[in-house]
Amino acid sequence: MNDQPAPPGPESPDGPGSEPQRPGTEPSAEQTRPLAGSEGWFFPAGPAARADHPGQPAPPPAYPHPYGGRPVAPPPSRVSAWVWPVVCALALVVGLVGGAIGGIAVDEWRSATQGPGRSDAGLGGVDIVSEPPLPADNGSIAAVAQKLLPSTVQILADFEDEELGATGSGFFLDAQGHVVTNNHVIEDAATSNGTIKVVDHRGERYDAEVVGRSPVYDLAVLFVEDGPQVQPAALGASRALRIGDGVVAIGSPLGLSSTVTSGIVSALDRPVTTGRQAEDLASYINAVQTDAAINPGNSGGPLVNMRGQVVGVNSAIATTGGGMLGGESGNIGVGFAIPIEQVKVTADQILRDGEARYPIIGATVSSDGSGEGAVIESVEPGSPAESGGLEAGDVVTAVGDRPVTDSPTLIVAIRSHLPGEEITLMVDRGGEAREIAVTLDAKVG
Repeated sequence: MNDQPAPPGPESPDGPGSEPQRPGTEPSAEQTRPLAGSEGWFFPAGPAARADHPGQPAPPPAYPHPYGGRPVAPPPSRVSAWVWPVVCALALVVGLVGGAIGGIAVDEWRSATQGPGRSDAGLGGVDIVSEPPLPADNGSIAAVAQKLLPSTVQILADFEDEELGATGSGFFLDAQGHVVTNNHVIEDAATSNGTIKVVDHRGERYDAEVVGRSPVYDLAVLFVEDGPQVQPAALGASRALRIGDGVVAIGSPLGLSSTVTSGIVSALDRPVTTGRQAEDLASYINAVQTDAAINPGNSGGPLVNMRGQVVGVNSAIATTGGGMLGGESGNIGVGFAIPIEQVKVTADQILRDGEARYPIIGATVSSDGSGEGAVIESVEPGSPAESGGLEAGDVVTAVGDRPVTDSPTLIVAIRSHLPGEEITLMVDRGGEAREIAVTLDAKVG
């Protein structure tokens, strides 16, 4: 079941070549013979016949002992001293060439079988930046903009052979050319074989491919194979934010690239439902709320603290009509960003597997409008909810120490955790309060 509203009816928290020769390895006779020019140069030509005993090999001639005494046999034939460095150098060249060819072959195989831009080690296999690029007491809007604008891009997503498609924003996650943006910015192009381009701060355009996307978290990772050499955006922590802290939003509102706006953090852990709510893949965001001016086209761009660190991905706006994600009314001072902690988790999964996973409990939920919790409508057989002891009719009032007022609040609270984690649900069952532990399962989306 998907953690999405399913109108009409209850919601579900379960959502939508060969190894190169080592340098220095002794070569065989066959390897060295061509270098010698003749067999007799490096190797004995063979035993000579003895004159006194025809048919028998002659004994080797005696050489005087260097310190006197009995004669000694001659030393064995030795290879010239210059040969071994030559052989080692050749072996090294062969090894380097073989390694390069093998690396190219592996890259081509991975691209063909796993998709472009993948990293088996996730974020551990790419070069991200976590250090603050600006002093904590010296950050200014101008300094933040100067640091982040080169890392921010405009995204043009054409689809169905139209010249103009969705326009949004994004930022370089690492030095390898991966770009983070919103799923809704590139979704139509990704599902209709459309083209996606990124435009850097100098106006240069580059082709981009989708590494993977998550409709549930409204995130996507693109790969620009031959993009510009840029400094990746530094990543911060939304958990370090306080209400009232200054933030900067960078992006391309209404198609106006490299636009910078500023504001403050208005709220934290704000449950926000976005996307196509009538379908299974609606997005539920545990959002950072800001009053920085965000308009259609800002989607996917970075929300940045005053140290020049990305703390969120701008994803949604509230409008006077109550809509989200680029409603006609535009900015009214209420914008929402996906916390960077969730961005890291989802990007890591996408880089590893090309897809993202989210936690589920295996139950459908609904709201009764009272604001006192989320009602469990049904429990799937064999699900974590059933194993934990949840029953239809239970009212979930909290997840851990986080209050639950309705079904979106419950879904957001669940999705702020990871599959495999154990969470504690506070449940009202017929007026009796109880705690139920549930180990979260996973679903792709």
